[in-house]
Amino acid sequence: MARLFGTDGVRGIANVELTCELAYRLGQAAATFLGKSIVVGKDTRLSGDMLEAALVAGIMSAGGTALVAGVIPTPGVALLVREMKAAGGAVISASHNPPEYNGIKLFDAHGFKLPDAVEDDIEAFIAAGGLEGQVASAREVADAGARVAAEQGAPADALTYIASEITMPSGGSLGVTVPLEQACEIYIDHVVRSIESQGLSFKGMRIALDTGHGASSLTSPEALRRLGAEVIVINDDFSGMDINVQCGSTHLEPLRTLMAESGADVGIAHDGDADRVMLLCPDGTEVDGDMVEAVCALDMHERGVLAGDTVVSTVMANFGFVRAMREVGINVVQTKVGDRYVLEAMREHGYSIGGEQSGHMILLDHNSTGDGLMTACQFLAAVLRSGKPVGEAVRVMEKMPQTLINVRVNDKHAVDGNEAVAAAVAAAEEALGDDGRVLLRPSGTEPVVRVMVEAVDPAAARSHAEAIAAVVEASV
Repeated sequence: MARLFGTDGVRGIANVELTCELAYRLGQAAATFLGKSIVVGKDTRLSGDMLEAALVAGIMSAGGTALVAGVIPTPGVALLVREMKAAGGAVISASHNPPEYNGIKLFDAHGFKLPDAVEDDIEAFIAAGGLEGQVASAREVADAGARVAAEQGAPADALTYIASEITMPSGGSLGVTVPLEQACEIYIDHVVRSIESQGLSFKGMRIALDTGHGASSLTSPEALRRLGAEVIVINDDFSGMDINVQCGSTHLEPLRTLMAESGADVGIAHDGDADRVMLLCPDGTEVDGDMVEAVCALDMHERGVLAGDTVVSTVMANFGFVRAMREVGINVVQTKVGDRYVLEAMREHGYSIGGEQSGHMILLDHNSTGDGLMTACQFLAAVLRSGKPVGEAVRVMEKMPQTLINVRVNDKHAVDGNEAVAAAVAAAEEALGDDGRVLLRPSGTEPVVRVMVEAVDPAAARSHAEAIAAVVEASV
């Protein structure tokens, strides 16, 4: 049976895979495993109201208080959990996925995503029927203990008494809903103050913004305007079925068009829940997560606030990023793909910045999870301090040409320890030397081995990738 939790919560087509019953159980689990006060937020999907109602009902049925924030970016929920001193948070969103999908992800009392072990406990709780299942099991234990005691003419034991006390909350022990009417305002103010405290403003800056018909429509335009920028925004309305559709951070064409028409200094694009960001230079050049992290890390290094003089990224980071950081004396720690692994490394060693090429960036001095608006603002602050326009500031790193080939195989794990594949990789690495790298990894979701080669010479990257892919296809 497939694991309920994926890399970023529970996701599926709303009302088909992600049902109201499942949302209800997740609400019960949140109040049971995290605590009795849960901040609840959502993006703009049509199914958000339905799933919110079920999730909140589950929280209240377990005796919890649902602090309902309404439509708000995911990082806003993480912030509110800390600001409200809540026991946890829940976000109803499928991030960059199409509108028919939705998801539910949970945060602990510090605004961090849950570790695998807690998710496994929640999954077992849901599989056992949630709180109702716990009560039924306890009743069976109590009844069985009472029968044995009666047959033996003895009093019931302690376990029987404990089990008999486990009941569903009712009457005065049921939970309530508390609307957080200033939820977006709290998040906007937090971001604005993070820039103003540095003695900066965006006055004189023209920003093109695509909010992707998502939750950032209510926050990013206002925050950037308060910081003094002139903001030209598109896709800031929403019908519930247009989120991420040919717009936002995964479809930059509308933003490129807006950039050309408006003469903006920079373009900013969010996904549906605004936990990531992609940017554009005035000439339309894409500024991905590697480039954003490079600019921010160098700025932090120069100001003496880069913890451990170290950045965290994943194995998929462009080699140009790694090389640029090492050239200025910044260490690079690389993790498995996924922002949860980036965060784990940051928390374990006390590092302050980490991110992914996809635009997820975690700045632990400012928030506990990926935060698209905060990332964009800190990037622009670093650009301002550099005294350079965006297009010049991002040249702190030179992207190395990259070739990625997906090889479909019968057993993706058989690549590990395969001598022929190892020899092909070694030959490519020897030929590339310090001017490139090879990365071979099984896909997390498909029967595919991903062969990636980066090299100064794009022709070399392609030829080495094709040679290794041919060996993988023939040997695995």
